[in-house]
This record gives sequence, structure tokens and C-alpha cells, in this order.
Amino acid sequence: MELKPLGNTGVLIPEIGVGVWRYGGGTEPLRKAIALGATLIDTAEVYGTEAIVGEAIKGLRDRVFVATKVSGSHLGHDEVLKAAEASLRRLDISCIDLYQIHRPNSLVPIQETIRAMEALVDRGLVKYLGVSNFSTAELRSAQAAARKYPIVSNQVLYNLNRREIEGDLLPYCRENQVTIIAYTPLDSGRLAKSSAASSNPDATKVLELVAAQTQKTLAQVALNWCVFDQGVITIPKSDKTARVTENCGASGWRISADQKALLDKAYSSSDDD
Repeated sequence: MELKPLGNTGVLIPEIGVGVWRYGGGTEPLRKAIALGATLIDTAEVYGTEAIVGEAIKGLRDRVFVATKVSGSHLGHDEVLKAAEASLRRLDISCIDLYQIHRPNSLVPIQETIRAMEALVDRGLVKYLGVSNFSTAELRSAQAAARKYPIVSNQVLYNLNRREIEGDLLPYCRENQVTIIAYTPLDSGRLAKSSAASSNPDATKVLELVAAQTQKTLAQVALNWCVFDQGVITIPKSDKTARVTENCGASGWRISADQKALLDKAYSSSDDD
């Protein structure tokens, strides 16, 4: 498993992790992921999966980088503190590695939210701070509010079919050492379907070509494309051990620059649905 730096922290994390939104696979797929080096597990208080993550990492805590999120409806100062403490109890751990604001909330001043998150770092309950679903402007505001500790990541939608972040957010994060954590990297499974079953068969045929050239699966190529940029990692979700194994096989190699360009061109006008 290839490792990449988390922001400017000096900490290295796997470029392929595991997301557990709408997850129902129990502990086995998560333990398999950890064994294969996908030691970043990302959850959230609203997912209802923190407890199963806690169960899966028992006895493995020192090997796992745990990320979770405070709900966008719990961003008041005291609410953030209570949410983090509740997440710690459900995860059954003493410290969250990466604590993220799940989504911005214009009704709560970002300074208030960040102040609470920095207090959690001061108390030793959180190591690093991140955000999720933040635009470039929202990220700038969060960074300005962070007086003690940097914002090290922004978790956003990114895949071959959904490339909006490439216009402004991705370059900004690259320049400012903010790691992009790409969620839904297989577009809810659409990028793992053959051209015969795809809603965008012409683009999928290019994906199939690159898969044949690299002797990898469609999903592995799509994930490898996603992490081509040094500043991007990704967190595919799967309930099945076999699929987790496949996803982890997306790391440890790279599509060529020419193959990347082929895929970029093929998916430049892809449908979003």
C-alpha cells in the first residue's frame, strides 16, 4: 500500500482507505482492509457505524488511523465537544486521529466551531483537524479561523464522472498542503460496470482499454486514476471482503501519464448520473 503525507503534518497515511457510509459488512471486511494496509477508516457520527468500526479495530488500534466527523447540525461550541466525546465512546478509543466538520453550516460562525475543535486537540482527544464538503471559499474561512492547528484535509466527492474540484479546489489544496480525501471514488459502483452495462459506454470502453493494458480491474483503474495526484487519497466503501481486497489492489502501481490523459479526455464530458 502506497502512503502519502497528511497535509503538512509529516504523518503518512494510506492512499486507499475505507469509508463506512451505508456500511453493513460487519468487522471482517474492515479487518481485511487493515491487514492489506488500508489502515485509514473514515466514519461519522451520522453514519451510525462508529460502533462497528470500534469493534473491528479492537486489538489493532495502534495500526489504524481513525477519522470521524461532527454533524453539520452540531457545530456550536458545546455541541462539538459533546459530539466528539460521544464519538469516542462509540469508537471505544481515547483519541480521534482526524476529526472533521461533516459539512459547513452558515448559521454557526466557523470561528466558534474551530475554537471547539482546537480545544479538543488541546485536551488530547483529537490529533488533527479536517473539513468535508467545503468549497474553496469555505476552506479559506476555516483556515483563517484555525489559530492553533492547521486544517489538514478536505473530504469531497471526486471520481472520473465527478471532477468539479479540479477547477479550483484541487489546485488550491495542492498549493496549500491540504489533503483531498475523495469519497464515492467509484461513483456508487458505476465505474466498476462494463461498457455493456454502462450509461456512458464510450468512456467505459477507454477504461476497459486501460484495464486490459495494466491487467487490472475497472475499479482498480478508476481508483488508481483518483489517487494519481500526490495530494489525493480515497476511501471506497465495500461490505464484502473480496471487494475490499480488489480495492486495495488499486495501490502499489500507477497508470501512465498517457493512460491518465486518455481517461481524462474520455470522461471530460461524462454524465453525472
